[in-house]
Amino acid sequence: MAMTCRERITAAMNKENLDRPPVAVFTQSATVAQMDAVGAAWPEAHKDPTLMAKLAAAQNTFNGTECYRTCFCLTAEAERLGCAVSVEKKTDAPMMKSHPFHFDPMSGEYADPSELMPIEDYLKGGRVATILKSCEILRKDYDSENVPIVAGNTGPFTLTGHLVNTENIIFGMMMDPAQVDKWVAGVTPYVTKYCQALIDAGADIIQMSEPSGSTDMLAPDMFQEAAGIAVGKSLGITKGGLGNILHICGDTTPILDQMASIGGQVKGISIEEKVDSYKAVEMVGSKTVLVGNVGSVQPLFTGTAEETREGTLKSCKAGFDIISSGCGIATGTPNENYNMMVETVKNFSR
Repeated sequence: MAMTCRERITAAMNKENLDRPPVAVFTQSATVAQMDAVGAAWPEAHKDPTLMAKLAAAQNTFNGTECYRTCFCLTAEAERLGCAVSVEKKTDAPMMKSHPFHFDPMSGEYADPSELMPIEDYLKGGRVATILKSCEILRKDYDSENVPIVAGNTGPFTLTGHLVNTENIIFGMMMDPAQVDKWVAGVTPYVTKYCQALIDAGADIIQMSEPSGSTDMLAPDMFQEAAGIAVGKSLGITKGGLGNILHICGDTTPILDQMASIGGQVKGISIEEKVDSYKAVEMVGSKTVLVGNVGSVQPLFTGTAEETREGTLKSCKAGFDIISSGCGIATGTPNENYNMMVETVKNFSR
């Protein structure tokens, strides 16, 4: 008897032997083709939980992947905490417009994280509440018995950067690390509370994105102090669900061991094609669930269907546990490429 999507994802999350890996986009998964097909489009689907759920399910209902994935950006939490965000276009992700909290390592002048809204109010409004409601809808109104729900959120270090300006905290790491630590420690409880709320609302897996922890931003020896500890204190302590996944952009080869060692329920890591698939499996494949790493730009967005097939096969043959795009899907990704990734995995045999 064929496995359900839930059974296959569960087995992969537990690193059980499978005939093939599941194919499931754990990062941003929505495309214009999906929006047109299911009648749920940005920007409305960022703000309406019913439309959000419909578009979250589209990667499964329209493209045949093996999960639903709700939330399509990394700005909802920052907007709830006071950032101005532009949510206006069908084809473009929401954009940050302001960083409302003063943080100046040059002058030594800093806002205090105690100025953030009370944590008990955080989940009660804005797009944070919308995302939580979309999880409830996916659980209640979709085939969640057979298809697992992945919810995306933002890591503590990246969210801190949204609030005080990422450039400022990078300078702060060198000039006044105590203030960076203070702010990340102040933001982490909001992330922790949101992580658990996503699970409680119906999500099976949280895929936390922590792009500011990338080696493009930080020296590898800064990762654990800047981001890793806070990820463990938020994503790593949820109760329930199938386990969670940490995603970091860029060439994370120098920090793969650190990513894989974050304990608790951070069962796996999601990585880009900038990390060689075979090297990743060699380094940490026995320690963690590997998700990825089909290039979201090349081949999925700019390549041909044949290039997508070849890129997908590389991740499969290397031994990735769950095949996904290496980073968020571009909304303009050709549908034939999206479908080729799905078909290639489903026709693959170990």
